Amino acid sequence: MEQIYEKNLWGGNNDEFYSGFGSHQSELVKPYLDVVSTFLISFEEPLIVCDLGCGDFNIGKELVQYSKKYIAVDIAENLIQRNKETFKSEKIEFHCRDIAKEELPKGDCAILRNVLQHLSNKEVKSIIEKLGGYKYVILTEHLPRVAFIPNKDIISGQGIRLKKQSGIDLLAPPFNFEVKETKELLSISLEDDKGVIVTKLYIVY
Repeated sequence: MEQIYEKNLWGGNNDEFYSGFGSHQSELVKPYLDVVSTFLISFEEPLIVCDLGCGDFNIGKELVQYSKKYIAVDIAENLIQRNKETFKSEKIEFHCRDIAKEELPKGDCAILRNVLQHLSNKEVKSIIEKLGGYKYVILTEHLPRVAFIPNKDIISGQGIRLKKQSGIDLLAPPFNFEVKETKELLSISLEDDKGVIVTKLYIVY
């Protein structure tokens, strides 16, 4: 992942960290912030939010105000160091971790936005096995627009399952994530038949 940022494989200028159009285009970012912030402010006692795969923090920075504490995690050490220097608040913690291999931070709500789609089934399964510690999981994935066979395996990296006409479905095999309730918060269709960005809320317990 560090090479993706160093070589600007997701776009951006050579002197900046850039997590791709999904984290910066207003037509994708604004509706997402609207639904997630509405969910977070619905609680009398603010939640501890764990942003697993926080990227350049262009989105996370807008959600901090709605949390009790905002714990942001990413695998790229240079990115986390930049985020620590750029975004300073008593509410924010940044951690450099491989969420597939290392322990996840404790909290009430986990956010994974366009993260699992880049990972192999083995790594996704490892993460899912640890998500049961959160009461709420907010997952965003880039999916085909039409019916598809879920969870075709890929090699972890820059690409996603869309090229295989597939996408992540946590409730389907081989993941079979057990939850109390599922609710779709947002669905945005992309132009030129490039699929749909879907955000779902999972109430785990």
